[in-house]
Amino acid sequence: MSSSEQYKRQIMNDLAQGNVESLDDAPVDPSKQYQNFDDFAQRTTTDERRQMFGKSLHPDRIPTSQMEPELQKAIAQIKPNERDDVARSFFKHFKQRGLDERHLEQQIGLSTHHAGRMSADDVSKLASFAYHNHPDIFKEVLAEQPGILKFLSNPVVAAVLGIAAAKWLGHHK
Repeated sequence: MSSSEQYKRQIMNDLAQGNVESLDDAPVDPSKQYQNFDDFAQRTTTDERRQMFGKSLHPDRIPTSQMEPELQKAIAQIKPNERDDVARSFFKHFKQRGLDERHLEQQIGLSTHHAGRMSADDVSKLASFAYHNHPDIFKEVLAEQPGILKFLSNPVVAAVLGIAAAKWLGHHK
């Protein structure tokens, strides 16, 4: 296991155990203590995750050159049905901005504009495009589809998410 994988696992384990350094003095809510990442993803709401990510997941904080390879690895590891959901979510938000599936297929070189037929590489291109050009859409999709997060391994990404999570979860002793 690489050191970045170990680092990420340690951060996630610390967060799951409530072992965080507080960035503010938020009161402890026992109902917000999570056993692991899956427990966190299932029990938190989209609004809670959206608030947690705040400004953390932005090209100004994590350069696109570091995020893109992480997204490729993470998306390749999620289940095909979850990958379809991620693609549908991106397309839904892009459509609200006036970017339809066919336009995106041509613009970013996707093999198809059908979410259910997209490869991991297609979904990675879609995620990278969103991260670089529409970070608000990227954060929204991650708040809706948090499964990708558990596969991100870059220490910078894990550290930024760890800080955001620590801030959101508050001080646990």
